[in-house]
Amino acid sequence: MTRSDTDSAQQQGAISIAPYRYAACVEYAGAKYKGWQSQKDGSVPTIQQHVEAALSKIANEPVSVICAGRTDAGVSGTYQIIHFDASVLRPDRAWVMGANTSLPEDIAIKWAKQVEPDFHARFGALERRYRYLILSQEVMPAVLGRGVTWTYKTLDIGKMQEAAQYLIGQHDFTSYRAVGCQAKSPVREVRELTITQQGRLIVIDVRANAFLHHMIRNFAGVLMKIGAGEAEPVWANDVLEARDRRAGGVTAPPFGLYFVDVKYPEKYQLPPSEIGPYFLPGDH
Repeated sequence: MTRSDTDSAQQQGAISIAPYRYAACVEYAGAKYKGWQSQKDGSVPTIQQHVEAALSKIANEPVSVICAGRTDAGVSGTYQIIHFDASVLRPDRAWVMGANTSLPEDIAIKWAKQVEPDFHARFGALERRYRYLILSQEVMPAVLGRGVTWTYKTLDIGKMQEAAQYLIGQHDFTSYRAVGCQAKSPVREVRELTITQQGRLIVIDVRANAFLHHMIRNFAGVLMKIGAGEAEPVWANDVLEARDRRAGGVTAPPFGLYFVDVKYPEKYQLPPSEIGPYFLPGDH
């Protein structure tokens, strides 16, 4: 089997032909990076290129990783799950500690473990969860400015939550995806969408079977406009039913968006997410 055949088989979820398959959890602050996915020419910094380089050192061979969900430029992750194959057996702790010595300070491997050869980080995922953090105050923050989205407007989270109810369930989310989204179908199932106050932060918390390109940032753009009193809650449904991205208003910034959880069948026994980011106060 050629390398291209192997890559194609892995993308389709085929069982690994390498002796060992590993799963790992990656945490990263995305502000400095052009997203998760490596670029062919390597001209821009990405999370994937750093993770693969670090793991390759531990494996003493080239390592390619597959992730649960490719995040955009500026987006962070606290529970990004990856899998990779290697021809060598290493203790779980060796992958974690060894890789972290080579990674930048804003990327870390939280855990790693050997898994069954049929585990697939992307195609095996049952659902994914993101959180979008908004700081609503008059003055722009100097601390963690690229870890949250700031607005000087006062937001009514009650109206935002009322609007969010229209987006729960299985829908055609054409109006809430990027024009250039490459997903074959715009239909997704949103299983939970809540807006809460966590200390001084407003948290949009979304669980779904899968997401479309810019889907959550477009949710946030609509919900923030409603929260600011610039549209009624029913506008979220009007946008949904239009099935036209032009009806959806502004795409919110990537800063403040965190990939916080992904679920897999219990048989793989992966360590659970702590549902970050860790600086949110209280029981979350």
